[in-house]
Amino acid sequence: MKYLILIQSNPRSLAAWDKMSDAERMDFGVGHLKLTDEMIEAGVHVASEGLADPTLAKWVSVRNGETIASDGPFAEVKEHLAGFYLIDCPSEQEAIGWAAKVPDALHTEVEVRPVLDMSGWEF
Repeated sequence: MKYLILIQSNPRSLAAWDKMSDAERMDFGVGHLKLTDEMIEAGVHVASEGLADPTLAKWVSVRNGETIASDGPFAEVKEHLAGFYLIDCPSEQEAIGWAAKVPDALHTEVEVRPVLDMSGWEF
């Protein structure tokens, strides 16, 4: 089953980042790279990426058959999605085990969410 491990940027994670030395920040980033390698070796890694700042995001909608892309979101938020790991493993417990290895889990929380399996849906 696929699980998404979601990493949020929020006031607590930013405060932890601000307290880190340059060496600790480097170790944090390397920790993500090592975790990705470990997931690949274990055969559970599907995808993982960090996300750009939300100010670079676009809202996309379709109205009357026309695609409209606009800058956004503009709402001031204290938390935003900063990155993710998509893994495929047999159980929620295993997914939680992987989430516990995400460097961010040492400072705040990471979210584990099952991915909806739509493979049996007909259209």
